[in-house]
Amino acid sequence: MKKLIILFLLPFILFAQQQSDRTLFYDGNNREYILYVPENYDDINSLPVLFNFHGGNGLASDWLSMSDMRSLADTAGCILVYPQALGDPDDDGSFNWLHKGDTDHDDIYFIEAIIDALSSEFLIDNNRIYVCGYSLGGEFTYELLCRLNDRIAAGVAVARTMQQYQYDNCSPEHPTAIMTILGTDDFTSPYEGLVWGGETYYVSADDMHSYWVNYNNTNLDPIVNAIPNTNMSDGSTVDRRSWVDGDNCVSVEELRVNNGGHDWPGVFGNMDIDSNIEIWNFVSQYDINGLINCDNFSSIEQIELINNKVCVQIIDILGRLHTGQFDSFLFYIYNDGSIEKKYILK
Repeated sequence: MKKLIILFLLPFILFAQQQSDRTLFYDGNNREYILYVPENYDDINSLPVLFNFHGGNGLASDWLSMSDMRSLADTAGCILVYPQALGDPDDDGSFNWLHKGDTDHDDIYFIEAIIDALSSEFLIDNNRIYVCGYSLGGEFTYELLCRLNDRIAAGVAVARTMQQYQYDNCSPEHPTAIMTILGTDDFTSPYEGLVWGGETYYVSADDMHSYWVNYNNTNLDPIVNAIPNTNMSDGSTVDRRSWVDGDNCVSVEELRVNNGGHDWPGVFGNMDIDSNIEIWNFVSQYDINGLINCDNFSSIEQIELINNKVCVQIIDILGRLHTGQFDSFLFYIYNDGSIEKKYILK
């Protein structure tokens, strides 16, 4: 029995060795974030950084537990940051990224301060800073892509479209790859946008994608592929919509969850896709200059490579080579650098 307990605790012990709760004094406040450094960090090879933002009134610690990317970070070689929002006095103290009311509070530069702090302590690839977020964290992702664009290479927003104000004032500085994961039956963040009293608060998914398609100068018509409906009990299906061949080979992509709600697929809601894996597979193709190796591959060719990728290694959650065990999660690593998580049943 003692051996079983030790084995069960081992992954958490390993994670604890690489994870730390950080504070950063910024704009008069001691700000907090959770930092996870992958086990293969060696201070020789620079690593990309991925920020993951919690939803409205959320906690970074809870969101780390919910959208846990640590095993993925170890496999892919990526530093993770889960920042904590401050309480919003105009919203009953809710921990929000975008505070309401008349305020000069602006978390854009808090994130920039974290990037600078990481740069001084670790060998990071400043050309490969990525952002993603859920719900209000997704809305904050748009804010970063629009206003801190000179530091951010690519991003993914889940369960949120853009605010009308963001849509009207977005000013990116470079071709920017962006992906969304949106449910068509999301009643918290409606797919068709939110209009109240004749005023538009959130634009529709179609209008939002059109903005990024036009800005990035991609093909106007998306390539649409249906994701295999591997889970028949979740009440939803997924279509991958890809607008490709943009400037610097960037693309705009949507994982449209038909009949999906306000979800983080793979954890709750749709189970045909794993949001964590989809996010990494998308953003990791890009740096601040666009598609990595853009001179060698067009966006269309990149999609063809993904569709014809070859598995080169299978490892378990501890990073060990797969030895044929069943009833466990395994990571499939492909020749294009992408990763898929699968649960293998006997």
